[in-house]
Amino acid sequence: MGHGHGHGHGHGHGHGADSDRRYLAAALVLLVVFMAAEVVIGVIANSIALISDAGHMLTDAASIALALIAMSMAARPARGAYTFGWKRAEILSAAINGLTFVLLVVYFVYEGVRRLIEPPEVKGLLVFGTALAGIAVNAVAAWLIARADRSSLNVEGAFQHILNDMYAFIATAIAGAVVWLTGWGRADAIAALVVAALMARSAYGLLRDAGRILFEAAPPGVHPAEVSAAITAHGDVTGVEDLHVWTVTSGFPALSAHVIVKTGGDCHRIRRELAELLHERFHIDHTTLQVDHVPGTACRIVKASGTGTSRQEAITP
Repeated sequence: MGHGHGHGHGHGHGHGADSDRRYLAAALVLLVVFMAAEVVIGVIANSIALISDAGHMLTDAASIALALIAMSMAARPARGAYTFGWKRAEILSAAINGLTFVLLVVYFVYEGVRRLIEPPEVKGLLVFGTALAGIAVNAVAAWLIARADRSSLNVEGAFQHILNDMYAFIATAIAGAVVWLTGWGRADAIAALVVAALMARSAYGLLRDAGRILFEAAPPGVHPAEVSAAITAHGDVTGVEDLHVWTVTSGFPALSAHVIVKTGGDCHRIRRELAELLHERFHIDHTTLQVDHVPGTACRIVKASGTGTSRQEAITP
């Protein structure tokens, strides 16, 4: 615990990941304890808004738990058939999260509408008080998660959930106050529908981002046509074939391509220059480029990513 704050994110990954885990675990415990209390109070107060907030918190807690599991899975070394290790774990976790959300949304919409039609008696003051406590709990959890490294899709996902949860609790607090002061019971059901709408939005975002990665789409902001044009713009390059750009896991884009160069061009130099270009312009560090001359003598280069070592084979027809 005695590390200085503020530094350590860029440097030692070990310490960064450990403190990230601690912050996330603390937030998780806080949310789970409050969530359990909230379900009990929701049943006592007869408030679907409180129960839907607890449902929203469940997805918050799930996103943090999955982030923690995915962190340890993604950190496992690559070996055997799993050449990328378990880096996709966090993407699957985001997708599962999104699907859980969808199911809860369906339930809360159904229950909210049913209560709009025949509103039950709701204890407004209890709802109001609990929602205020919920805002405080989320503020602390958000503060804890903001200390962790948010560049991971998972941690950022957990953070967004908690901010979303703040809005949900604000809606519930307003509804509780309305029921308490005016006795208008339908406010509670309306708040639950607002929470369901917030959850639906999160679910859509998560499923969209996870889906892009699972379907091997190009990373956001990297257009294959532009990448292709940038490579062919190189003076010695005559064509690009079989270009693939995809994301292994959030923050890990990869590219492979077959590049054809003019006869007499220096394959090794061109490959280096293209790798630099892709790094600078598109922030892609994991590149596998096969560089060949226009039919004639061919030279191929297989670059091992990250290590900077490359294996060259000159191939004469």
